Amino acid sequence: MSGGQSESRKRAKKRYGGGGGKRCRGSRELEVGMQGVLITCNMNEKKCTSEAFNLLGEYADELYGPEKCKLQSAEGSSEEEEGDDVEAALKKEVEQLKGAQAKQQRRFQALESGANNVIFIKTHNLESDKLVHHILSDLHTTKKKKSRVILRMLPVTGTCKAFQEDMLKFLSTFLEPWFKTPNAASYQIVFKARNSSHNKKEEVIKAVAGLVGKLNPKNKVDLTSPELTIIVEVIKAVCCVSVVRDYTLFRKYNVQEVLKDDIKPPEEPKDKVAGEEPKDKGAGEEPKDKGAGEEPKDKGAGEDLRDQGKGEAKQSTNLENSERAQ
Repeated sequence: MSGGQSESRKRAKKRYGGGGGKRCRGSRELEVGMQGVLITCNMNEKKCTSEAFNLLGEYADELYGPEKCKLQSAEGSSEEEEGDDVEAALKKEVEQLKGAQAKQQRRFQALESGANNVIFIKTHNLESDKLVHHILSDLHTTKKKKSRVILRMLPVTGTCKAFQEDMLKFLSTFLEPWFKTPNAASYQIVFKARNSSHNKKEEVIKAVAGLVGKLNPKNKVDLTSPELTIIVEVIKAVCCVSVVRDYTLFRKYNVQEVLKDDIKPPEEPKDKVAGEEPKDKGAGEEPKDKGAGEEPKDKGAGEDLRDQGKGEAKQSTNLENSERAQ
């Protein structure tokens, strides 16, 4: 009796959270249907994950308030369970494991993205695009450095299979809130594929642009300062998409570059203002060195004749004075 109960207990633990390796590993990877944040880093994924949790947690608390832990513990009723029937206790334990798994959804969860130097933070009960924009807006304003290895933070508000037919089918509905009549905006499309070779950049961008044009012909492409940017990130067999604002202003959502001062317009017009450039290369310099006002002093014939006449007059005066003296 006790042997059978222990075996059933082991089976229950194995099934409901006891450590089935393959099952757990699958749930730790980026999959279709998830939302979150794609974060790129520079060779240190462990440090990047730690920084991501700190940065996302800090600003999520500002927007949504502190996270409340919903995990339940079974220690409080342990004494009462001692007197219960063993079979009833086993059923109760299984129910508690089910409830714990259902409530174990944390605000942020780190998953394998499927690409090197890229991590995926799965989000729960929050808008990742709003959160990331809030982070970059604050960093852009304060210029305070809050991470070392994180490079870019790209929100993922939708995922689908990374085949062009599936992508277009998904995007035809996903893009409606921003681009379907009466909504219209200027936009650009940013595409990146990692560990995937069956999607060509030009073909995907052309297909998505055609889809946006069908939603509303007033939607116009603007590669300089678009109102919206459609981000399409393909990693293996998963396509991650989002629509963001201020993509250019926030330096392609790079948390390191956004700390730098805004790029100012070139100052060439100031250097080429009349009155400055002629000092170096203009015609105003040459007349001072080679102009007609200087060369006649050295080589002019009029000057030589005047000097010669003055000399002859002095000589005649001297001769007259000497003759009188004699």
